[in-house]
Amino acid sequence: MDNDIRKYAMQMALASSIGIAMVLAVFGCLLLGNYLDRKFDSGYVFTVVFLMIGIAAGFRNIYVLIKKNFTDEEPIIKSLKSEPHRQRPAAKKD
Repeated sequence: MDNDIRKYAMQMALASSIGIAMVLAVFGCLLLGNYLDRKFDSGYVFTVVFLMIGIAAGFRNIYVLIKKNFTDEEPIIKSLKSEPHRQRPAAKKD
C-alpha cells in the first residue's frame, strides 16, 4: 500500500473513532439515566445528570484520543533561559 493512502486511511480511522467515542459516551449515559428514572420514578433527574456526565466523558475521550495520536515532534520552549543561543545584549556604555 502506498504511504499516502496508508496515511489517509489512518486519519479516517482516527476521525471515526473520535466520533464513535463521543456518541457512545453521550448516548450510553443518556440511556442509563433514562433507565434509572423509569426504575425509581424520579422524573428526569437521573437523565439530566447522566447526560451531563456523558457529555463530559465524551469530550474527555476526544481529548485523550487527540493527545495520544497527535504528539508534538518538538517540545515547546517555555522560557528564554533554556535557550543558550539567546542572550541578553550587552548594555551600551556612553
